[in-house]
Amino acid sequence: MKKILLICLLFITANNFGQSAYEKGMGKAFELWQTQKTTEAAQLFERIATAEKDNWLPPYYAATILIIEGFSIKDETLLTAKLTKAQEFLDAATMISENNPELLITQAMLNTAYIAFDGQKYGMTLSGENAQLYARALSIAPNNPRVVLAKAEWDMGAAQFFGQSLEPYCKDVKRAVELFKKEKPAGKFHPQGGIERALEVLKQCGE
Repeated sequence: MKKILLICLLFITANNFGQSAYEKGMGKAFELWQTQKTTEAAQLFERIATAEKDNWLPPYYAATILIIEGFSIKDETLLTAKLTKAQEFLDAATMISENNPELLITQAMLNTAYIAFDGQKYGMTLSGENAQLYARALSIAPNNPRVVLAKAEWDMGAAQFFGQSLEPYCKDVKRAVELFKKEKPAGKFHPQGGIERALEVLKQCGE
């Protein structure tokens, strides 16, 4: 799960540097992220968010970095601190952009970080919440490839847990692949891409 956004989001290079302070800052933040300087990248996204109070992208990316890092944390106190901070960024982004499918699936990924850490403690409550988040995101953006893929992968994980067939969800992964091929970016620095992850997931379907 954590690989989805990591693959989807690390697509912006120094070529995206623009003339505005915002564009330069975002370009620098992505450069730091791509060179594994995640702490510095998250801090820069946070500073940009402070200046760009009506822009959901900087807090969204700050949250995403912290969530991805959360999957590798083995100490619950550290995990809670990191994901609490990520939640603050997500909440800030959501206040700017309500009913945003990208934010909904990122919230689900945050929940998944908790579930991955301790399924017995967090699984029962957060799994139900994730199902609702994915369903809501899909109802808002049925042709968003990241939404289609994220929901399909979540459903496949649940099916594997209960020993059920993955076949019902393979068609959704295939559809995500086709949607990725046709996707046009919503704007500069907006989330895009993810076909590599979709093709990786598709291997579970014997494709």
